[in-house]
Amino acid sequence: MSQSRIVTEPQWRPIAQITSMQLPAAPRPWLLDDGSLTSRLIASQQGLFAVQRLSQSWEVPLFSERRLLHQAPRQQALIREVVLSLSGRPVVFARSVFPISSLSGGLAHLRRLENKSLGAILFKQSGMHRSPFEVAHIAGDSDYLPRHLRQAQAAWARRCRFEVQGKSLLVSEVFLEKFIPWTAPLPVHRTQRGVVSAAIVPATQ
Repeated sequence: MSQSRIVTEPQWRPIAQITSMQLPAAPRPWLLDDGSLTSRLIASQQGLFAVQRLSQSWEVPLFSERRLLHQAPRQQALIREVVLSLSGRPVVFARSVFPISSLSGGLAHLRRLENKSLGAILFKQSGMHRSPFEVAHIAGDSDYLPRHLRQAQAAWARRCRFEVQGKSLLVSEVFLEKFIPWTAPLPVHRTQRGVVSAAIVPATQ
């Protein structure tokens, strides 16, 4: 088991608790989009899409990750970190947490993703659901990002829990400074992927 490189977790907040002042209008449509991120990036036609696995190891997840996955304090999970790029331009850093109990049966092959897209697989699963997003605005030099992906400006991030075949896994995504947003409507409906709340709490006066 390896030691987590992350010392300070981002301040994740459920989307229903975030005010319109804390989450400006500009990033809402793409940050809260409940479609496949892989499909969105490919459809944007901004370059050749690729996934590069940066690391994969058995670790004890971070505190908030254990909470969302209902894991015991010392229970290990498979942690996979990748960067999504368009023609060599890194646009999204993604971190996935797979509890041991989720890597069996029909999902056992997720141990061997290598440089394949996890999202492309999840969104093809019948009956897949995802929880409402949690969102964070993290510093560009946060140790949540691998050292070579740290940047000058802050970045928006989101995460959610996927439920597939009765098993859970957690996926977090950080939109890097080279990410160019796509045009997308704000999701306001219930889909087979679960409920993604588009309701932003109005800022108090």
